[in-house]
Amino acid sequence: MTLKAVDLGAHNHNHQRNPGFDLDLGWMRQVRMNRSALERRASTIGTRRSVKKQWQAAWLLRAITFIDLTTLNGDDSAGRVERLCAKARQPVRPEILKALGADGLKVNPGAVCVYHNFVETAVNALKGTGIPVAAVSTGFPAGLTPFETRIKEVEASVAAGAKEIDVVIERHHVLNGDWQALYDQMKAFREACGEAHLKTILGTGELATQTNVAKASLVCMLAGADFIKTSTGKEKVNADLQTSLSMIRMIRWFHEETGIEIGYKPAGGISKAKDALTFMALMKEELGDNWLQPHLFRFGASSLLTDIERQLEHNATGRYSADYRQPMV
Repeated sequence: MTLKAVDLGAHNHNHQRNPGFDLDLGWMRQVRMNRSALERRASTIGTRRSVKKQWQAAWLLRAITFIDLTTLNGDDSAGRVERLCAKARQPVRPEILKALGADGLKVNPGAVCVYHNFVETAVNALKGTGIPVAAVSTGFPAGLTPFETRIKEVEASVAAGAKEIDVVIERHHVLNGDWQALYDQMKAFREACGEAHLKTILGTGELATQTNVAKASLVCMLAGADFIKTSTGKEKVNADLQTSLSMIRMIRWFHEETGIEIGYKPAGGISKAKDALTFMALMKEELGDNWLQPHLFRFGASSLLTDIERQLEHNATGRYSADYRQPMV
């Protein structure tokens, strides 16, 4: 198997960034999601066709470029972050890439995602790679620290070198239908980000209905979000296909109305290579090939990379290896 030597993880620097728009409550009133229809559609994704052999390997190599390689644990340390960054520099063992005919490819994750305290550590560890550092800010994961504190945290993360900021919305604004409050906060976060890209975490497992998920998605996009993201990974329910459909269809509608392409990031619970392939198929079918690029699609995951490596090794050698042969940190 030979794959064309290209930079799979290249970011599209010509992409038009979301400038933000006025809050349109008339548009909001048009938003409705049919949960049963979403569930029926979700049940068909990944079942009608499958990707095998060298095509599967190619898809999995591309999946690596969508991963925000993440460590968000209470026992994180500078050493752990440095080891994660080392993994980002070389996410697949060279002999596996060579066996796949892919040793000419530059395969790196979309970003490394850490708490604010470790942004500078990650920036230094990734120097010269072009891999951006993403910081979870605004009182992650609850998003309920004082507003001024959250703004300062965003500004501090950007000053430390973060190129992407993952912020958490206050879920009660959605549950109470206070769309103006949600819009105002997101707009302030976007302003605080400056040149750094804003990824808004909806905490979809705590929003009660798919219509709430869709409306929250629209508000965040109108406020200037570059990405909308499902979860913190700390909720009881994280990324799933039904919720992804709600968010992706709002991205499509937003693009039809404004011409602006918004990124999508499912996060939490995506740990198997087959799940990554299913989400990629969803993006391809619902939004098209253009969205299968790192500047428009990410996975919030860490253990996912381990399973992708195992599948790639099986593709190259015919044998599955133990997880410890692909250590993370």
